[in-house]
This record gives sequence, C-alpha cells and structure tokens, in this order.
Amino acid sequence: MTEKIQRFLAEQRPATPCLVVDVDKIVDNYRTLKRNLPTADIFYAMKANPAVEVLRPLVEEGSNFDAASIYEIEHVMNCGAKPAKISFGNTIKKEEHIAAAYGRGVRMFAFDSAAELEKLARSAPGARVFCRILMTNPGAQWPTSRKFGCDVEMARDLLIQARDLGLDPYGVSFHVGSQQVELGQWDVAVARTRLLFTALEDAGIHLGMVNVGGGMPVRYRTDVPDQKQIADAIMDAMHKHFGNRLPRLVVEPGRSLAGDAGVICATVVLVSTKSYVDEKRWVYLDVGKFGGLPETMGECIRYQIETDRDGGPTGPIVLAGPTCDEVDVIYDQAGYELPLDLQVGDRVRILATGAYTATYSSVAFNGFPPLREICI
Repeated sequence: MTEKIQRFLAEQRPATPCLVVDVDKIVDNYRTLKRNLPTADIFYAMKANPAVEVLRPLVEEGSNFDAASIYEIEHVMNCGAKPAKISFGNTIKKEEHIAAAYGRGVRMFAFDSAAELEKLARSAPGARVFCRILMTNPGAQWPTSRKFGCDVEMARDLLIQARDLGLDPYGVSFHVGSQQVELGQWDVAVARTRLLFTALEDAGIHLGMVNVGGGMPVRYRTDVPDQKQIADAIMDAMHKHFGNRLPRLVVEPGRSLAGDAGVICATVVLVSTKSYVDEKRWVYLDVGKFGGLPETMGECIRYQIETDRDGGPTGPIVLAGPTCDEVDVIYDQAGYELPLDLQVGDRVRILATGAYTATYSSVAFNGFPPLREICI
C-alpha cells in the first residue's frame, strides 16, 4: 500500500466497499517498465483498469493501448489516445465492431482463426494483423491457455492466408499466462515464435513484430520475480532466438502497471461459526467475488490482507462475501488467518487490487452496487 493511499484511508474513512487507486503509482510503474524495456512499445491492457483518471496520464506519457472491445477503443480515444496508438487485441470481435474500429482509424488487429481473418479482410482491408499462438501457461497463477490462440502450424497457414486476403501479416503474439512466475516461460514462447518467423520467411512473408503480451506478476502473499527480472528474461529470449536483428517488440502489461496501485477497503459484516466445535470462523465482508474479486475463483489469486487489529493472536478463517450465493466464498483452503479479536464493523484492506477488480464487479447482483473506485 502506498503512503498516499494509507493517508487517504486514515483521513477520509471512505464508505466501504471501495477501491482506492494511486494514479501516481501507475505512472511510476509505466516509467519503470520503459526504463527496463527501452526498446519495447508498451500497450497498456485497458481491461486491467480503464478508469479515465488512469488512462489520461498514460496518454500523456505516450503509452499505446491494448483494447478488448470497440467500447474500450471509444473510451480511450475520448481520453485523448490516437488510433495509431491502439491495438484491437481481442481475437473474438463482432464484424461491425471491426468496421467501427477501422472507421475510427485503428489499423492493428489480432486474430487466431480463419473465420476472424475473413471478417478482418472484409471490414478492415489492408490492416496490420497479428496471429496469437497457444501457450500452455505452466507457472501462471491465472492461466490463459485454452480460449485464445492457435497452434504454430495453423498460425503459419493463417498468416499466409492473411497475405492472400490483402491484409498485412504483421506479427505474432502470445500470452504466457497472467501472474506468471516462471522466467523460463518467456524463452519457451519466443522460441516457438522464432520457428514461426522462419517458416513464414520460407513462404516469402517477413513478419515485423513480436507481441509478448502481459503476464508480469504482482506481489500478493508471496515474493515473485520483479519487473527488472522479467524484462531481462524477455530481452535474453529475444536476443537468443532473433540475434541482434530484433523485430518490433510489443508488451501488453495490465496487472503489473495497475495491480499494486490499488487497495480495496472493506468492512466486516459478520463473524460466525457453523457449530460449537468448529475451529474455523467464517468472516463475511461487504465485498466478494461478485463485487470485484472473481480472480479468487479456485483461490488462484491470493491477495494480502491487513486489518486494524493486526499484531495479536490469529486463527484460521473462511473468508466470504455478502451475497446469497454459495460460490461467494473468497478463501477457504489457502490457509488464511485473521486476528482472533476481529469484530463486526472492523475494516479490512485487501492489497494490490488495482487491476481486474472494479472492471470485474457485477452490476446489481443481489441489489449490491458495483465496486466504487476512487482515484487519488
């Protein structure tokens, strides 16, 4: 938690639940990444946190943007981004949305299938297109290994087809999985990408871009490789497989820019047990899976939690949200403990929640409003 957020929570005591984001921290994370990867073009993954207060400073910093929908494209353009700075990075797009983005000047699009490629050829003629390849994502705490991408052999054929359809086969993208903690996964992915580059050179196509996606981790409960280590791993892999003639390098950070810039402040609604012999207390908060914490599904992302009563004896707990839904349990098996004197009305802070929280928050499930976001 930054000093700025700490001071805000202490002085303002905002109503809970709320997400408080330190925008200066996001800008600082962006600048640090630029220093660590000076040859890369940064495309901020807007889905992590698309607040106007976040996007406008990044526009001023010169950031590019990875958009997942026409709505994100319109949103970031309203914040001052130029279409040349935007990539339509979702491989699943309505054709009318492709046409709308193209009409607004966007010229870079992702795909991973023949049907998507045909839509692009019809509605974004001549556009730069890049093909996403599949990765298996070992080491990722939030995998992205099934829904997006195609195998390398198919990617080769699709990029040739892109040329034949009048599009510009521009590059290859991959994603090693969100919250990736194994440095070697970038080497595996870049090696596969290099094989694809070589296969396409044999077909007369010279690709110009490698998009390494996101995946850079944030520290939650345990230590993870820092941004410099990740940047070095990416560059080592690029030089190992491409030598000194590097293609354009694109990186799409989301979590690593916004994650540690935000804190969710919540209130304890209830502390209870289920029997007289139950060793675990149930602690219910006024925020849960549907209020911005869906990445706790399967207890995959394990946030660090603070309370005002920290420092005394603790005991095992089940942490749950406020809704009338059985799946709204945040942590049960992950070994969380909270102070034994925790009471109804106490405040709880869930750290490093600046990414993939407010944008995941559902609207009016059980009548609860979406998570309120305060940018400072």
